[in-house]
Amino acid sequence: MKNTLVTLTPGQSANSDIVPLLLEHLPAERIVHSGLLDGLSLPQIEQQYGPVAAENVIVVTLNNGSQLQLSAVCIERGLQQRIDQLEQSGYEIILLLSSEKFSALTTQHATLLEPDRIVPPLVEAIVEGHQVGILLPQDGMKERAGKWKNLSHPPCFAFASPEHQGEELLIDAALSLQEQGADVVVLDSIGYQQRHRDFLQKLLGIPVLLPNVLVARLAAELLL
Repeated sequence: MKNTLVTLTPGQSANSDIVPLLLEHLPAERIVHSGLLDGLSLPQIEQQYGPVAAENVIVVTLNNGSQLQLSAVCIERGLQQRIDQLEQSGYEIILLLSSEKFSALTTQHATLLEPDRIVPPLVEAIVEGHQVGILLPQDGMKERAGKWKNLSHPPCFAFASPEHQGEELLIDAALSLQEQGADVVVLDSIGYQQRHRDFLQKLLGIPVLLPNVLVARLAAELLL
């Protein structure tokens, strides 16, 4: 397992937008996928991970494209159990695929790559001194903006879902960031793809960063 990367998602493993980027750097046989909800029926998911009143929730996307609001506490507990199992199976590099931030996931020996911990320092090193615009997939995710608090300049924000069929919302959000003074744009969701980055960079004429690419390259480097 030393030369194999395992991806871990709080949803179902087939719903993983970063996989095409990983395949640009690693052969498919060196990547294994694990989803916390793999093999579970909808009633089983709701029984094991359904939220109770006033409990914090996270939104998880299933393979069929539907979304569920599930208990953040139960999902984090389940992820920790799955991480322990993956370690016991011999995996040494575990890449967490999630736009959510989990506070207490740990490993004994394996390297756990959590994009929300890795990406902000990398972005700061790249864009130091520039005004950063952060594009998020939906307005309800603005509470995640705290992870960008250590940028040298307070960032500006706009919202556009990467799953939206048209480009109008994406264009409007990107232009809003530029109007707010952004001279670098960061696409802050694992749902954004290279096509979104290329389209927006051509539209805006300023650098557009896709953190998925940074994470994929880092994960690949650890296996080389």
